[in-house]
Amino acid sequence: MRTMKIIHSIVVAVLSTTISLSAVKASDNDPKKKPEVKIGMSMNREDYPDLRIVELGVHYMPTFYSMDFNNSNGEVIEGSVTMAHGFGGMLAINFSPHIGIQGEIDYYNASQSYKDQNVSNDVEIKYLDIPVMLSLNTNKTARVNLNAVVGPQFGINVGSDISSSGSTGTATAVVEAKKGDIGAAFGAGVEFALNQNHNIRLDLGYRGFYGFVKMDAEQTDSDTYNVMVDANRKTNAAYVRITFLF
Repeated sequence: MRTMKIIHSIVVAVLSTTISLSAVKASDNDPKKKPEVKIGMSMNREDYPDLRIVELGVHYMPTFYSMDFNNSNGEVIEGSVTMAHGFGGMLAINFSPHIGIQGEIDYYNASQSYKDQNVSNDVEIKYLDIPVMLSLNTNKTARVNLNAVVGPQFGINVGSDISSSGSTGTATAVVEAKKGDIGAAFGAGVEFALNQNHNIRLDLGYRGFYGFVKMDAEQTDSDTYNVMVDANRKTNAAYVRITFLF
């Protein structure tokens, strides 16, 4: 709980800094740095000649989570924090050096082992996550850029399984998880330009997710019990990303 509070405090601090610095950039009156914006005038590429509109990236995202489970007696067994190796790709559109929209496709395999009396269970759930987020930046054309993102995330359960060993008793443990969920994705990071043109960048940061939908689905067979508890999906992750801007 204390770690979560520290992580959330860091995200809030970076988000506040990003918004403040973006406001300072937007109020810059030097015409060489930023064009004069008149009412009814839309911003385009000519307004920011150094801005790359399209951004593509790939990332590695170690994801931290914990899952609780029902045992055969209906009691809840608390899981421990576990790390999964996540991977994904990103497509972003930059409307200005300070605002854009960012979409991703991320994959990770959530697995957890626990013991129910004399039975050892290994649970595995594979998720495909699709966040679509507003992106706020200090300056996308600068050598160093602070960013913050927030938006909805759509999750797809692409497969689940449980393997058991030991004396299983009369009821069989099964994994009945919903096929999809939705929640809020949020995060913050820092980008570093890796070349003189600033169109190849290294992005390091944090990503959180809080699900709005309960993970468990209804049980179908009378001689089985669902190990999934009535709980929301929550994850915390770090990421390392390489992006290319066009």
